[in-house]
Formats: sequence, structure tokens, C-alpha cells
Amino acid sequence: MEHTTLHHKFIHHACCVLIPTYNNATAIAAVIEGVLEYTSNIVIVNDGSTDNTRSILENYPDLLVVEHAKNSGKGMALRTGFKAAFKHGYKYAISIDSDGQHYPDDLHLFIEQIDAHPNAIIIGARNMDQPNVPGKSTVGNRASSFWFWVVTGIKLTDTQSGYRLYPLEPISKIHFLTRKYEFEIEVMVRCSWKGVNVLSIPIKVFYPPADERITHFRPFKDVTRITLLNIVFVLLSAFWFTPIRLIKNFSLKESKKKIYDHTVGSPDSILKKSLSMGFGVCMGITPFWGYQIWIALALAHLLKLNKVIVVIFSNISIPPFIPFILYGSYYIGATLLNKPTELVFSTDLSMQDIFNYLYPYIFGSFILALVSGIAVFIVSLAIQLVIEKISHKNNNKVDE
Repeated sequence: MEHTTLHHKFIHHACCVLIPTYNNATAIAAVIEGVLEYTSNIVIVNDGSTDNTRSILENYPDLLVVEHAKNSGKGMALRTGFKAAFKHGYKYAISIDSDGQHYPDDLHLFIEQIDAHPNAIIIGARNMDQPNVPGKSTVGNRASSFWFWVVTGIKLTDTQSGYRLYPLEPISKIHFLTRKYEFEIEVMVRCSWKGVNVLSIPIKVFYPPADERITHFRPFKDVTRITLLNIVFVLLSAFWFTPIRLIKNFSLKESKKKIYDHTVGSPDSILKKSLSMGFGVCMGITPFWGYQIWIALALAHLLKLNKVIVVIFSNISIPPFIPFILYGSYYIGATLLNKPTELVFSTDLSMQDIFNYLYPYIFGSFILALVSGIAVFIVSLAIQLVIEKISHKNNNKVDE
């Protein structure tokens, strides 16, 4: 792509290049000069550098430079850059590292994605198998990509690349919490939860020999932060965002035809449908009253079950069945624990009396849930196999 054409595309799409930098005086000028070949829409955030970065940046008076009084972390530098860019009318920002690792001649790859994916974060996926790539970077990237998939369902080969295209409007509406390297994980996950697509494209990357490499990544502190953030995201995904998204889709969008398509007409195997039915019944009987559907949805997502079937069958705990489930659970638990099976209703119950009833009930409810789930699984599997066999015979007769 011609440089002049790319200049025009940066202007047309209101896109800038964001360069956060900290103590990279040996490389920052070359990075800026490389980007200037393609656009002058550049925002630089000097994150409290203590070398001569500031004096180098003074050579570029026409560029937008934001200074941090002290080092605040890469995440904070990106957040500051996003705000400055959005304030100056930019709609997109392409972040590029200031250490010379990324190639400015790959900028056109990101610009080309704006028309096809105008509301997406585009990650520049590096080739992690090339020479001089640190082993810890490869391992860390695989772990990060795995947890990103767990909490969003999106598979990416590289979630730690700093070469990215960001849509600024959706980012401007999110209050971010992190300030260091973990921000690059937070922004992807939270934007994904807000409906922003996250995609990747292959890019080139340069890794100098180990003795020439400059990095501000602190393995223990930064890995600890990223690990804690992933734990929080896994919990939020499992017990809040995924269930809410599924419930909204189910309650607002699912017509009778779609419900049919997700259950009887689902392309899922008979085994998967039966497992979903049994699991739904099992979760509906467990003693997590008020949270049964939420937990069932979260676990169904992780276990790759049919979520609609799980929700339908987890509603076994409805008024006509509740007394039978409660007493059945208590009776089973009391019998197995050699406790009295009679229930005494009185207004003079002590805390000890309540505990004496509660413990057998909880124990028995898990037993009843497991047995009922297995029973429903077996019965539903048998019925579906019979129906399939009959349907197969009828089809053969029609063919004859």
C-alpha cells in the first residue's frame, strides 16, 4: 500500500498511532520516524521516563505528547493515551511498543480491518516460534490465551501482543481498574463482555538477542497481578456475565421456534441432550436455592452442554414438586445418617434443632440430585434411542 494512501486512510478513519514509552530512549526516535512514514496522527505518552526520553520527544513539537510526572505502568499510559486521543477527535488508536519490537510497515494491516470490523479490537498476533523469542513469553502467552478463552469463549493465538487496534468510543465508556501490564488483558475481556469483537491478524515481530533486550516486565509482580485478574474474571464470567448474557438471550430473543431448535431440533447428539437433561434435573434439586439456575448455566457453559435444555430441566424445583424434594432430601439424608426421619413442627425450635434437620437435608439433597439426574439421563437416552430407531425404520419404509 502506498504511503500517501495510508496517510489518507488514517485521516479518513480518524485513527492515530499510540506510543506509550518508559525509558526506551535508545529506540523511541526510530519508532517515531518509522510511524511518521505512514501517518502524523501520533499520540505519545511518556510514562515518567528517567532517561533522556523527554529531550528526544522535544524534537517532535507537532506530535501530541502527554507526560506522566512519575512512572504509573503501561496500562495507565494506555488509558491516558486513549483519553487524550478520544478528546482530540480520534475514533481509533493503534498501540505500538516503543522498544522497536513492532514493524510500522504492518500498520496498513490494522487500517484494512476497520472497514470489515469497525467495532472490534484487533490484536497483532506474533510468530512465537521464531528465533530469540523468550521461553517465558511463549509459556505466558499460551496461559493468557487459555484463560481469555475460558472467560470469553474467544480463541486467540496471542493475547499479550502490544500491537493492537482499539475502537475508542466503547473503551471511553468503561471504567477500568488496572494500571500495569494486566490492563491489556482487562481491556480485551471487559470490551468483549460489552459486545466488542476481539480478533487477531498475523504481524511481524523483532526480538533482539537476550543481552540487547530491554524489558520492564517484572516476572513475579506482573505475573501475580495477571493471575489474580484472571481468577477474578473466571469467577465473574462463570457466575455473572455468562449467565446474564444467556438469560437475556433466552428471555428476550428466543421464540418458540428457536426454543424448539435448541431442544428437540438441536443438532446436538442424543448423548449430549440426555446429559443436559440429567444435569439440569440434578442442579435443580441441589440445595442452592435462588442460585440453582445461575450455577447450572455457568457449569453448563464450562461443560459444553446444551444450555437451553439445562435451564428447562433445572426448573424442577417449582411449587408442585418443592415439598416432595425437601422431604425426600431430608428422608434420604436422615436414613443414611441414622437420624430420625420424622419431622417435628414446632415454634420452639432451637438452633441445634435446626442444624439437626439441616445437615441430613443438605446431605440427602445431593444424593437425591445425583440419583435423579442419573435416572433422567438413562430414561431420556433410552427414549431418544427408541424414537430414533422408529424414525429410521419409517424412513426405510418410505424409501422402499
